[in-house]
Amino acid sequence: MSLPADPGPAMVVLSVLSARMDALWPELLPRITALFGPVRRMSEKLPFDFTSYYDAELGTPIVRRLMGFSRLASQDALADMKLATNALENALARPDGRRTVNLDPGLLTQERLVLATGKNFGHRIYLRDGIFADLTLVFRKGGWQILPWTFPDYRTPTLQAELTALRGLFRQCPEIAGTAPQPPST
Repeated sequence: MSLPADPGPAMVVLSVLSARMDALWPELLPRITALFGPVRRMSEKLPFDFTSYYDAELGTPIVRRLMGFSRLASQDALADMKLATNALENALARPDGRRTVNLDPGLLTQERLVLATGKNFGHRIYLRDGIFADLTLVFRKGGWQILPWTFPDYRTPTLQAELTALRGLFRQCPEIAGTAPQPPST
């Protein structure tokens, strides 16, 4: 029998997509840090050209910033994080309701990256309030393992390098240091 145990905290990560990053950033960054705390690491602006899915709503060219935060979160906070970022997207939307920014929060642990989404799919686990958890990447054997449903941008060396850097910072957190998963005893 398995006994329930606290899985420990996770690093909050946030993907920010926008075609108006420079114009929005002075207002957006303080609102993001009000939600998630101080930024531990933030990527440079990275081109987002993997799909045209967001073009009509966000405009073009879309860029991304990937952020990791100093304040760790409980792993059961993912739905709350997505609901908060949805509210922020709505607050920054155009008068016609179209978004100016897409905010995708997630939780990074030593073992995985889980993103929050409002879209159902076969591999996603329902959390609550219309929010699902998407197991996006798994860290094994020193690197990120791509899953059949991993988004194309999360398959790239650039984004995986950013995630590896965030994972390294996460592993340095006092709450995490020395808690590497142990193999099962035989």
